[in-house]
Amino acid sequence: METPTGFAAGVVLVLFGGALLFWCAVEMRLRHRVRRHGVPVSARVVADDDPYGTLDSAPLLSFATLPSVGGSGVSGAAGGAAGANGSTGRGEAVVARPRGHTPLRRPAGLTIGSDVRVAYDPRRPGLVVLAAGETGSTLASDVFWTLLGAVSLAGGLALLASLAGR
Repeated sequence: METPTGFAAGVVLVLFGGALLFWCAVEMRLRHRVRRHGVPVSARVVADDDPYGTLDSAPLLSFATLPSVGGSGVSGAAGGAAGANGSTGRGEAVVARPRGHTPLRRPAGLTIGSDVRVAYDPRRPGLVVLAAGETGSTLASDVFWTLLGAVSLAGGLALLASLAGR
């Protein structure tokens, strides 16, 4: 392989592998944090406005957030009178896709109209993940994407190292 082509290929592989590993690490940490420290609620899988069916394997989820306590900055407080403890007594309705859901086909348990357990970040209710028991193990998907990133990064570094040794 010629030096400019090899160098360009090595740089592309290093950038792709590094970005993929970074994305995997961020997604796994985010899912883990929201499952541990998020608010667990029940959500319903709703129909997408996709004219071709379900192209996205991540289902569209609809759920109501729990009423927040503290009064200031409550997004669901518009139009409601606050109670004695500062809460409105109702949450806001949220429609969002769960993070970290990457299978090619939607699992049978996530059909339209089914109820699933989710956890959401109370500061950003649109940030939602499926509860650990609602999907199969995400280990296979996580391992695949991590290995793809690691192999790309290693291949790019090896290519650049071979060019540097010439």
